[in-house]
Amino acid sequence: MANEPDIRASDAERERVATLLRDHAADGRLSVDELDERLQRAYAARTRSELDALTSDLPARPRPGGPPAPRRASHLRERFAAYAAVMVLLVVIWAATGADYFWPMWPALGWGMALVTGKGHHPRPRRLSAHR
Repeated sequence: MANEPDIRASDAERERVATLLRDHAADGRLSVDELDERLQRAYAARTRSELDALTSDLPARPRPGGPPAPRRASHLRERFAAYAAVMVLLVVIWAATGADYFWPMWPALGWGMALVTGKGHHPRPRRLSAHR
C-alpha cells in the first residue's frame, strides 16, 4: 500500500489492516485498548497512508500460508475458557436449586463433544461496510 499513499483506501484494504491488527493483538503486541483505538481508526481511514500509519510500529507478518498454529491455539483456549465458565455457572445453578438429578451433564457432554471434535465452531462474522 505504500506505493501510492494518497490514494483512497478500499474496504478490502481496511479489512486487511484490521485483520493484521487483530493478529498482532493476539500475539500480545497490542493491548485491548490499543487494538480498539486502531480498529476505529482503520475503519475510518480514507487513504492508504492513514492505514500504513496504523501498522508502522509493528513487525511484518508472514503472508497467508504460514503456520497458523498459534492463532488456532488461541481460539481453542478461548473456546475452552468459555466452555469451562458456562459449565461452572450451570453447576452452581444446579447446586443452588437443590436439584437431585445432575442435569448439567447434558450440556457439558454436548458442548464438550462439539469442542473436542471442532464441530459447531463458526468464525466471527466480518464487519460489514456501510458503503457499497
